[in-house]
Amino acid sequence: MTAPQSSAPQSSAPQSSTPGAAVASARPDAIAVHDLHKSFGSLEVLKGISLTAREGDVVSILGSSGSGKSTLLRCLNLLETPDAGTLSAAGETLRFGRDASGRPAKIDPRRVERLRRSVGMVFQNFNLWSHMTVLENIIEAPVHVLGRPRADCIAEAEALLAKVGIAERRHYYPAHLSGGQQQRAAIARALAMNPQVLLFDEPTSALDPELVGEVLRVMRALADEGRTMLVVTHEMGFARDVSSRVLFLHQGAVEEDGAPAEVFAAPRSERFRQFISAQR
Repeated sequence: MTAPQSSAPQSSAPQSSTPGAAVASARPDAIAVHDLHKSFGSLEVLKGISLTAREGDVVSILGSSGSGKSTLLRCLNLLETPDAGTLSAAGETLRFGRDASGRPAKIDPRRVERLRRSVGMVFQNFNLWSHMTVLENIIEAPVHVLGRPRADCIAEAEALLAKVGIAERRHYYPAHLSGGQQQRAAIARALAMNPQVLLFDEPTSALDPELVGEVLRVMRALADEGRTMLVVTHEMGFARDVSSRVLFLHQGAVEEDGAPAEVFAAPRSERFRQFISAQR
């Protein structure tokens, strides 16, 4: 396989004559994958996933445990390297596969880094550095990865902490925060890198029920701002009310894909119908 060539993501979604769909189709793609495969040993976890999210889309990714949801997100920001397929974001298109000798095709690490910087990640278990305060957690990457002036990063971090509602906790260590506060700090940390796309991997599943709402409120506000978000979640209310699209994965493949009003009202997949019933 030849080295991957850079190109801007191209829209692959069908056009529509309706005014709303025309506006949506005019928006450029923020991130796209085509025929993405990933295996761990003999276990094939992703079986040819294709997905396009335009700028401002909120895509909820649903599915039972083991369906490949988290692996998909980790491939989207290259925490895991796909075995095959293409990934497009931030003006880069990376093609994965094997070369003539059967080894994984080499990809320029600088291109990987450019793409990764454009795709932020919020993890289920927060992943804050325990030895740093909230403020230090947020400015670490902008200062040391982006090379921005420390004073500018502090000012932006304080504004982000006010946005997520924990400005008064900026000098606290993670151990002294509630789970909801830690997750909001993690969201602020992701936003500090100014990503084009935000990935959320079950951001409320590690929280006590009374703390879920405070994180979902922040995510709803980000959606209202027009942030592009891909969210692995079991929160059906969020998927119905906030998402522009819903995907349902089963055993590493997309079984349902469409607008929330369509897929929840008339599921095409019997497995998705059963999944919805089990969440009620």
